[in-house]
Amino acid sequence: MAPARFITFEGGEGSGKSTQASLLLKRLRAEGIDALMTREPGGSAFAEQIRTLLLDAASAAHGVMAETLLFYAARADHLDKLIRPALAEGRWVVCDRFSDSTLVYQSIAGGLAREVVDALEQMIVAPTIPDLTLVLDVPPELGLRRAVERRQITGAPDAFEMRDLAYHRRLREGFAALTRNEPRRCLLIDGTREREVIATEIWSHVGTLKGTR
Repeated sequence: MAPARFITFEGGEGSGKSTQASLLLKRLRAEGIDALMTREPGGSAFAEQIRTLLLDAASAAHGVMAETLLFYAARADHLDKLIRPALAEGRWVVCDRFSDSTLVYQSIAGGLAREVVDALEQMIVAPTIPDLTLVLDVPPELGLRRAVERRQITGAPDAFEMRDLAYHRRLREGFAALTRNEPRRCLLIDGTREREVIATEIWSHVGTLKGTR
């Protein structure tokens, strides 16, 4: 049996990461791998309550430091209640967003000093670093159009979807920089293609974790 692995999906709004995370979970289970899917912010009861606060466009105005601390409070509970116990049991964990999103959204695009995120990362996340991070890349104009289409089903836009195009362009640049700076862990995936083509490419990368390539 392959050892437990922690795989995260990252990307801007409407990048298709949630769809690809779900497809990967289904493929893993079909291969007989005990895997679960979770998300951030969220994944535990307390973290889901924080998610509601963070994504609600009607939440009171707040600064990027307060926002970041809320993300890490949710992450601390998520790690303690779900991710670390699952990995300790030998289960694979597929997570829709993780701490790379905080680095890109709140620091690179949001302006918070990098050393603040690095310090929180050491206190709360280390050593639970993903084995593989798949970054879905799409132009922000396309991603936001997809988000609009999705809202026809899910309802109103969240607080991050409502930010201006310049912010979303910084997000794309930030995620691309992440893959350049950490090429052994992070892979940039062209998210503009058909979902089945993307899923096949992702599975080929996951195969290296399974020991099949």
